[in-house]
Amino acid sequence: MKAEELLSADWIARLDRLTLSTARRVRGTRQGRRRSRELGASLEFADYREYSPGDDVRRFDWSVYGRTGRKVVRQYLDEQELQVTLYVDCSRSMDFADENGPSKLLHASRLAASIGYMTLAAYDRLGVYRVDERIQEGLPLLRGRPAVHRMLEFLAASEAGGRGNLAEAFNERSRLPRLPGMTWIFSDCWTETGEQELEEVMARLQAARQEVVLVQVLTRGEIQPKLTGDLKLIDAELGTAKEAALTGRLIEAYEREFAAYRGRLAEFCSRRGIAYLLAPTDIPPRELVLGSMREAGLVR
Repeated sequence: MKAEELLSADWIARLDRLTLSTARRVRGTRQGRRRSRELGASLEFADYREYSPGDDVRRFDWSVYGRTGRKVVRQYLDEQELQVTLYVDCSRSMDFADENGPSKLLHASRLAASIGYMTLAAYDRLGVYRVDERIQEGLPLLRGRPAVHRMLEFLAASEAGGRGNLAEAFNERSRLPRLPGMTWIFSDCWTETGEQELEEVMARLQAARQEVVLVQVLTRGEIQPKLTGDLKLIDAELGTAKEAALTGRLIEAYEREFAAYRGRLAEFCSRRGIAYLLAPTDIPPRELVLGSMREAGLVR
């Protein structure tokens, strides 16, 4: 894929008016534009406290002193950076596409690019990694608009390959975020052990003090299959094959099982305070960001 395929100029102009919304106030290592729990030097007023010798006289509130005789200083909310980490599934199954949209990998990369752009535009720190059966080498932490090009080039160079095993991949603690922050996973969530594998991943990330967002990227054909007849179905990652007569009854059974799987995954995420979103490839990233992500309170 090409970098220019990930973000269009008009979409970038719209992203400039959006920002990520995190559920918790954060404390980073550098001055940023996020509100932390600490009091500091931003321009947003927090409270008054009694003046003590040695306080910065520039914060002394003369108007309060003139009205009440109280010696108080103004306190302001400290603004710190947020660390956002993006993990994009690059296993072989992500190479799949149907006639209704791009490949899952391209769609996931476009969504990741949108989230990454908002992060860098807000001067927050951004980490980006590719994942299959392991977390591959990623970019060094990026910060600021000048780093957008590096992020896009990295995502554009992604190729689907390898066997997907998220639980095994996220067992590499050295690849997990070291600071509290927000982590996004873009994956089709097709696993050998079902939602149990994903639950292990979510638990590890939460133990690393992450606010987790799981974005399930699927084609419309995977959600609502239109296949019929006698077919040989081949697993994209394992290479195993199975012949099946795809009747209406079998398709209905698949849709019931898929709905049940999604329901269990969504229920687990809800119980653990994890945001879960379905991102079909036939719905443009713009609609997903301005629609479901905004409704979920992830973007404002």
